[in-house]
Order: sequence, then structure tokens, then C-alpha cells
Amino acid sequence: MDTLVFLGTGDAMGVPRVYCDCETCTEARTTGRNNRLRSSVLIGNGSGFLAVDCGPDWRRQMELLGLRKMQKLLVTHAHFDHIGGLPEWADSCRWMGFRGELYAPAEVIPVIQRQYPWLTGHIDMNPCDDGITLDGWQITTWRVNHGKNGYSYAYRLEKEDYVWVYCPDSISLTTEELAPMHGADLLVLGTSFYYEAAELSTRSVYDMTEAADVLETVQPHRAIYTHMSHDVNLAKDYILPEKVTLAVTGMRVPLCREGI
Repeated sequence: MDTLVFLGTGDAMGVPRVYCDCETCTEARTTGRNNRLRSSVLIGNGSGFLAVDCGPDWRRQMELLGLRKMQKLLVTHAHFDHIGGLPEWADSCRWMGFRGELYAPAEVIPVIQRQYPWLTGHIDMNPCDDGITLDGWQITTWRVNHGKNGYSYAYRLEKEDYVWVYCPDSISLTTEELAPMHGADLLVLGTSFYYEAAELSTRSVYDMTEAADVLETVQPHRAIYTHMSHDVNLAKDYILPEKVTLAVTGMRVPLCREGI
């Protein structure tokens, strides 16, 4: 059985913020439930795993799980909090003597190559716009609005009778952008705040009040919110739709009907 593991659940800056003494950051430094590395997940099947995104906390995330080798990676977009760990991954590929397999939409790959031009010496970069199959998962991707930060991509993964969607960075999605999410068994959606008061034109990720409207539209069987800033304190009791869970670092979710 495949299992989804949350390597990181934080927004671009992570939690705690080094400059901040708010309640959430203070708790993150002590008991640590709110401690959030940059958002990333892996899909494990007992013999290996497929990761999604490789941010600057990649090395620590691998160490926390006792993992030494990552072969395959999907990338949602080329922002630092999603690709900042690529040089370390490439270095591990070099030392361990294998080529990594990176899969991303075609327009994302040149952006990665411009930032890290030497990566292709150790990592194969494969466009996946037309869909791919990895570890038995049929994977499709599409562009989603990332607000003031431009665009990102979401992934829809299907195996047997189970469908789930990973969309960590999006806001104000159109009917067309929401369409591949409809009826998924699981939707993993980025929500940086519970309620973000900033002007919409300055924002880049849904808040939880807006995400409730998304869920009402696409009707997933279950949803998990990730990509959370220090605005979100897991000790608080937020008003959330039914079958919504806030992600915690290390959380494991069975990717099967019994896990719904």
C-alpha cells in the first residue's frame, strides 16, 4: 500500500520565523508541533519513494526519516522554497553514482537550469506535460494561478481506484483550473493563513476561509491543508469543513480507499 508522508508543511519562510516571538513561533521552538519545514511530500511504497518538491530543508527532511537516497522527484514550480535543495540532491547523486530523475512541466525546466546550470551533470530533467507513469501512479499536471507570484502547477495522481491531488501554491483558481480536482479521494491544498486580510492583489496562496469555498466546489472525500505560515497555530480550534485535517510534519496518510 502506498503512503503519503509530509516532509514539510510550511510556507516559503518556514516556522518558526527567526525574528518572531509570536505564540506559534514560540511553541515551534519548544514542544515543536508547529515547527514547519518548507512544504514537500513523498509517496512511499515500501521499496522506494517518489518525492514532490525539494526545498532548502531537503537534507534535514531526509535525515529526519533516515533516508539516504532519492531517485525520483516531481517539481511544482521553480521558486526557492520548492527547489532550493536541488544542489544537495545533485551532490548526493554524484557521490552515490546514479543519475536523479526530475520531472516537471516543460516551461519550469529552463528556469531550474538557469538557476543551477550544473545540475544536469547529475540529474535528468524530464518534461511531464503530457502525463507520466511513476511507481504505478498515472500523473497529470496543469498550471494554476499563484497570484502575485505568477504561476505554479498542481498534480493529479491516480492508481487503481484512488485519486489524489497535490496543489500547495495557488489562489483564485478558475473553473478550468479547479476541474481536475473534482471528486478526488484526497486534496492536499496550500493555505498559508486561516484568514489573510491583505489585499488580494498582493497575495499568492489561499487562506482557509477561501479554501472552504474550493472544497464546496470540487467536493473531495477528504482534504489536508499544508503550506502554512506562523499565522496558523495547531493548538487552536479553527472552524473548518468536515473531513479537513491540518498537516503536521511527519504525518502519514494511506493512499487507499480505506484511508479516506
